[in-house]
Amino acid sequence: MNLLTSVTEIKQQIIEQFEKHADELYNGTGNRINRFRKQALDDFNRLGIPTAKNENYRYTPVDRFLQGSYDLDLKANPFRIEPEDVFKCNIPELDTDVLLFLNGFYYGSGRPLNVPDGVVICSLNEASERHPDIFQAHYSKYASTSEDGLVAMNTLFARDGIFIYLPDDAVLRRPLQIINLSHSFNNLRITRRNLVVAGKNTAASLVICDHTLCEQSYHINSLTEIVLDDHSHIDYTRIQNENNLSAQINNVFVNQQSGSLFNSHIITLHAGLSRNNFYVNLMAPFCESNLYGLFLCDRKQHVANYTLMNHDSPDCLSNQLFKGILDDEATGTFNGKIHVRKDAQKTRAYQRNNNILLSSASKMNSKPHLEIYADDVKCSHGATTGQLDNEALFYARTRGISEKEARHLLMYAFANEIVSEISVDILRERIIEMIDKRLRGELSRCNNCDIHCTS
Repeated sequence: MNLLTSVTEIKQQIIEQFEKHADELYNGTGNRINRFRKQALDDFNRLGIPTAKNENYRYTPVDRFLQGSYDLDLKANPFRIEPEDVFKCNIPELDTDVLLFLNGFYYGSGRPLNVPDGVVICSLNEASERHPDIFQAHYSKYASTSEDGLVAMNTLFARDGIFIYLPDDAVLRRPLQIINLSHSFNNLRITRRNLVVAGKNTAASLVICDHTLCEQSYHINSLTEIVLDDHSHIDYTRIQNENNLSAQINNVFVNQQSGSLFNSHIITLHAGLSRNNFYVNLMAPFCESNLYGLFLCDRKQHVANYTLMNHDSPDCLSNQLFKGILDDEATGTFNGKIHVRKDAQKTRAYQRNNNILLSSASKMNSKPHLEIYADDVKCSHGATTGQLDNEALFYARTRGISEKEARHLLMYAFANEIVSEISVDILRERIIEMIDKRLRGELSRCNNCDIHCTS
């Protein structure tokens, strides 16, 4: 089967699946979500699945991971689930407000949330009906369906997700921990759609944990729109720990206003395909945005990180630092772009991608680039891909450290530059421990599940 036939058949299969379940989608979702489906269908029909002809996906074989037959889960399970009944989080000491999702459906927190008055945390579908003004002002405003078929596909099948609204001056004292669980005994296509709106002078920390509970193939299409008003502050940390049959497309659209701060950390530990796309718009002066990513992959896993940092206004700062460690036949890509508009003077923008290849069969493609139309800026970009430093290995060996432990220490030090930027102390410590176990091959993506499935 050639590539053209493959992506054409995948697109047609998805369209037929939508048409088969269209009534169920429309009847189970509010009009403020449904009204975007027709345009999304037209755009998906035109764009289809991205291929290597699309420069943004040049080194990511999306079609290879999306082939096959997938079911849809369009109804939440009728029984209530307590997270502790089936799942033990890797960061149990973290003092968080926990929000549980199963196959893309919101199941709540199971306990009262410790949040200030006026803060709204509920399912996306519920928010479209109960908070129409806020919802209509922001939903699908930043995630255009006209340029990426996978964004159009998410909007086409959007059913549920999390809605978070912080009124002016609201500060969340504890992180919100969003646990995304995938569980089915059939291959499943899951759509997650989220909207976060932060008013003026607000602050919140979001911790997202992605896990699969069965050895099935899951195609997970996740999209999050994040809006930061003046002087708001959002920390976004995501831990991806899914099985090697899973393919996750994670699109994050960030829109920042004056003096706002957005920090993001993406830690990819396990997945067959993990694709993280970040689109950040710095719309007013004195914004700051920091994107950090770390991925550890082996076997035939593929991890891709794509960033588009739009400096639309003067006096803004952005940093991008992505690191990867690849072993066996794993492959990775980094495609990062800094775009500085003509009026965005005094911009400071920095971008770096560093990678370590542990085997001759592993491969990394890196493309950092700048597009600058202003003349008073400080911008830089760079990329390195290589092996562990032999001199450093030799130095460690002369101090009585075994070769295996010396290699581990060097990889740990390489990864720590990313993790050290996480602001929540206990979260940083637990992620360091998880990375340490992953580097030693001791962390299974199922080690926190009590189901013990064998399929």
